[in-house]
Amino acid sequence: MSDEQKRLFDLAAHEAAVLVAREKPDEAQREVMRICEALIFASVEPLSEEEMMRRLPDGADLAPALAFLKAEYFGRGIQLVRVGAKWIFRTAPDLAWALQREKTETRKLSRAAMETLAIIAYHQPTTRAEIEDIRGVALSKGTMDVLLETGWVRLRGRRRAPGRPVTYGTTEKFLLHFGLEQISDLPGLDELKGAGLFDGRLPKGFGVPQPNDDSALTEDEEPLGDDPLEEAFAADLPQDSDEGATEEGAPGEAGGEAGQEKSEKPSEP
Repeated sequence: MSDEQKRLFDLAAHEAAVLVAREKPDEAQREVMRICEALIFASVEPLSEEEMMRRLPDGADLAPALAFLKAEYFGRGIQLVRVGAKWIFRTAPDLAWALQREKTETRKLSRAAMETLAIIAYHQPTTRAEIEDIRGVALSKGTMDVLLETGWVRLRGRRRAPGRPVTYGTTEKFLLHFGLEQISDLPGLDELKGAGLFDGRLPKGFGVPQPNDDSALTEDEEPLGDDPLEEAFAADLPQDSDEGATEEGAPGEAGGEAGQEKSEKPSEP
């Protein structure tokens, strides 16, 4: 992907609108826009740029077409949004009041699960041992079960190290739930300080890693192999830790500093 294509893909909606004010799509670009609009609208899941390119005529320029299309939906009830390298139509956030139902489903996440999720998001690809080293307590299978059930965490591969431990990373569903376009949008150290999440003086050399959720395996990773995901996960965490002794607030219990995930489902259009 060229730098210009990346720039066009990353344009915010208001920036794309400024682009359209300066430039107008020609007839060929209009046709590409129509095709992309139909493909994204008809797709049940967010549609990847690679899939759109496979369906477009040879020589079609996808990046400017999507930038123009995003601009056309700017300020309307439906908006075109990029999540990772995929595209989806969403209702405008300021119209949530008109679409939501007064039906709230509450699911508790234990403090252990929240800490583990944060470590995986910032340190991925990471292993069980690395998570335990950062948290200072054993990681329970129950905690990982909860995170895998939400669909926010996935098994990536195996570390090229003794024991071939499983590596974990976040998913596209994680980005969608937390309203992130890409994993690098997670707050850095300065933002965390500004939010008051760090009190007092930090240790010398303390830093927040730059998160990276690239689906490609890193040099020190290898594929999971032929083992089913359930078996690979069970082998990585063969037995449950003593939750009461090691992790404060087990999933689904009232103990500990539990966070709450609340979702208000919009009615069908």
